[in-house]
Amino acid sequence: RDLLPIEIADELAKLQDRVPPFSSDVAIATVEQAFRLPLADIFGSFESAPLAAASIAQVHVATLKTGGEVVVKILRPGMREIIDRDLDVLDALGDLANEYWVDARRLRPIELVREYRKTVLDELDLLREAGNAAQLKRNFTGSSLLYVPEIYWDYCRVNVMVMERIHGVVVNDLEELRARGTNIPRLAENGVEIFFTQVFRDNFFHADMHPGNIFVQIDDPDNP
Repeated sequence: RDLLPIEIADELAKLQDRVPPFSSDVAIATVEQAFRLPLADIFGSFESAPLAAASIAQVHVATLKTGGEVVVKILRPGMREIIDRDLDVLDALGDLANEYWVDARRLRPIELVREYRKTVLDELDLLREAGNAAQLKRNFTGSSLLYVPEIYWDYCRVNVMVMERIHGVVVNDLEELRARGTNIPRLAENGVEIFFTQVFRDNFFHADMHPGNIFVQIDDPDNP
């Protein structure tokens, strides 16, 4: 938000969890195809209406056969083709910038697009995301600062990921946090400590820490 006009930043923020969802029928069909089982044989219950929808996936609430409440993240169908098309455009722009832009030698647009291609395509592999989440949870074992949801590996596929559902207040809902008596300065300090611990202790950090991914547990408002 310090780089973009506020109206553009507001629109881009919708990509975090307020993108128009794809059809629930498609979501269910994707899950059934991934597991090669009917939905009723996979979950105890499954809410057809999505809890949230983001730019490359959406999530549905479900319960396991054992009764645990989970969220099911489902990759949007056709995302690889859409992203490949956009990357081709970026390649063309990078080539033009490299040829005609005076700062190209310093900023290296072709290499920049190549690095972005690797990063964004990795995001289409939910098994990789599950592995990263599990590693982050191991890094904060026993910590009172950060709780990372449990990954249910038996229910994870390349295009479907299932994790423990957690509850809390979205971190940027300051009105709700204040109404519940949250110690905001302490919350800010904890957030900084969490991030610096990831970077400087573990050299392994969550690189998408937008409000759609962070909830505040305020059972103890003085130490959120």
